[in-house]
Amino acid sequence: MVAPTKHSSLSASSAGKWIYCPPTLWMEEGLPDFTSEYAQEGTDAHRLAELKISLATKKITKRKYNAEVKKLKENSKFYSQVMEEYTQSHADLVIEDYNSLKKSAIFTEQKVDYGQWAPGGWGTSDAIIVNDDTLSIWDLKYGKGVKVRADHNIQLMLYALGAYYTFGPMYDFSTVRMTINQPRIGNLSTFEMSLGELLDWGDTVVKPAADQALNGDGDWDFNRPETWTFYKAAGFDRHLAEKNLEIRKYKFKEANALTSQEVADILDQAPQIRKWLDKVELYALTQILDEGKEIPGYKVVAGRSRRVISDQVAAAQVLENSGFKDIYTDPTLKNITSLEKEVGKKKFEELLGDLLYKPEGKPTVVEDSDKRPALNKLQQAQNDFKNFDDTKEEEK
Repeated sequence: MVAPTKHSSLSASSAGKWIYCPPTLWMEEGLPDFTSEYAQEGTDAHRLAELKISLATKKITKRKYNAEVKKLKENSKFYSQVMEEYTQSHADLVIEDYNSLKKSAIFTEQKVDYGQWAPGGWGTSDAIIVNDDTLSIWDLKYGKGVKVRADHNIQLMLYALGAYYTFGPMYDFSTVRMTINQPRIGNLSTFEMSLGELLDWGDTVVKPAADQALNGDGDWDFNRPETWTFYKAAGFDRHLAEKNLEIRKYKFKEANALTSQEVADILDQAPQIRKWLDKVELYALTQILDEGKEIPGYKVVAGRSRRVISDQVAAAQVLENSGFKDIYTDPTLKNITSLEKEVGKKKFEELLGDLLYKPEGKPTVVEDSDKRPALNKLQQAQNDFKNFDDTKEEEK
């Protein structure tokens, strides 16, 4: 194997993988990062929180703050009054902590380098407060899907190691406090440990795991959710497949019916297996569409699609001008099904027909027997290129 070209692959956010299942680092080498709208929403929220903390600590002027917030509003489709309120509540908590620590300094969006324990490893901490007694790490989680706890949180502990590397020579702190705030689900979680415990963890856990990960060594251990939940190779990793297919151990030779304990064991595995199957399906989809490969017995088709109103503001104006008032589910228009019931199917089509469209359905993997036509992006791209080439030839 060729060694990873970027040691920053030993990132804090993916540490659950390379610490508990080191070989995953090699499997992910060269694979694209996962991206989503939720990630951009989180980025915008972090930026807004940073500005609020910087304003409160007089690191920026009110004029600079207003200019930066205006820029954020103009470029973000996620900015809202709700985001303002959640980030303000987070900033207030950070400032309260800062004021409680005497003679402390505060740093926002601070790059931290923990390369002493994991070569090339670094990250960006949302807020760090430090004095001669305490190192306090704050992490804003703007998502609301999964509750994240601070207790022995690997990402924050790596940030703490990096903060110690940067600020240890200047401050004589002995307590490390790490806080995760998820304001949208009311989760505020704090964990404390001594500096000695943190450094011991860095030497006995992080260093050996980083060495194994960079050298392709270590055990394949997918027992912890953090090792595979955001694993970029989950759709084709044989070791993960073997883990999820352990359910085949039930040979059912002793009786025709499952025992209550066997049912419980299977149900315990169900959530992980469902998520793994989703990742396998996504891998199959990308192999067919993007790589032009065949998966025997399967094809990709356009999934089912629902009608969409292209311009909700214009639609609302049309309905209001026609005398319909009960058309909102605060703060947006009701869905199309509800509006049809309110307006009447025929009248609805008459008023809004020009504003309705049905986008192409999301690509989905189905069996070959499905009657829907197959999609093939690679073939379509090749055909488009050929048609373009033929046109250029005719022009000659």
